[in-house]
Amino acid sequence: MGQSAEFGKFLKAMRSRLRPENAGLASSSAGRRVPGLRREEVARLADVSTDYYTRLEQGRNIHPSRAVLESVARALRLDPGEQAHMIDLIENCANTRRPPIPRQTVRPELHQLLDAVGNVPALVLGRRSDVLAGNRLAFLLLADFPAMPAAERNLTRWIFLDPLARDLFRDWPSIASEAAGSLRVDIGRHPNDAQANQLVGELAVCSEQFRQWWAGHRVATGSAGSIRLRHPVVGDLELNSEDLTPRDDPDQVLRVYSAKPGSPSADSLTMLGSLGAEEMAVTDTSRSPENEDASGAASAT
Repeated sequence: MGQSAEFGKFLKAMRSRLRPENAGLASSSAGRRVPGLRREEVARLADVSTDYYTRLEQGRNIHPSRAVLESVARALRLDPGEQAHMIDLIENCANTRRPPIPRQTVRPELHQLLDAVGNVPALVLGRRSDVLAGNRLAFLLLADFPAMPAAERNLTRWIFLDPLARDLFRDWPSIASEAAGSLRVDIGRHPNDAQANQLVGELAVCSEQFRQWWAGHRVATGSAGSIRLRHPVVGDLELNSEDLTPRDDPDQVLRVYSAKPGSPSADSLTMLGSLGAEEMAVTDTSRSPENEDASGAASAT
């Protein structure tokens, strides 16, 4: 699907979620056949003509100025992440000649960092939330990604399609919705990523909830938060999650989970880390022989 069509669908989804009273308009539902604002109301709030805004939603005008985009974002009450996603979509409409997407690898320095923070779970995620590397504790906490086929080493795919993930995350709907929103941002940045589009297709076929969230054009760009787990070995945990972006590759994220010092969750992490007699080395899932040769590998592009 063309980016101009995606841009229009995004605007329509954002318009449909906005209540008139939240936009400073009369709250009466009389004459409203669908939820949200009418096109003419958004156009008035954005200080553009109704015809112009209609063409934007229909993908028939793909060269709006930055000032117009900012006005539309204000009218639709977009947050900074949603506004950035909207700009990604419109810029990709105009940029039809995009360079090939380079293969992602993990720098040795990041491997050293993963090893150094071995007392807390840490992962390196790439485009599409591919699991590029991680430490032993991360794989004990979540899933043994290195043991999976290369094409399945993807955090979002695991969250939606593995029943164990639904049991692990006590707030699974929130976690899964966030993952779908993050994938939406990635697709906006890299519309020519064939593996990302294949992943969306697979999730749409296999998960009704993913289809619903995807249709709503949810955008998620959070870099910090918390998760509640019910681990099958050590029980309940409450952890903080931090995403750090390496300066040399904005499409990679170092995700670190930590517990409040002295808390029961910290004790549970220590117990989890003590499992197993031997130490496992930090694992780079993007360099295994299987991943080098598999065209559908999660981190091969």
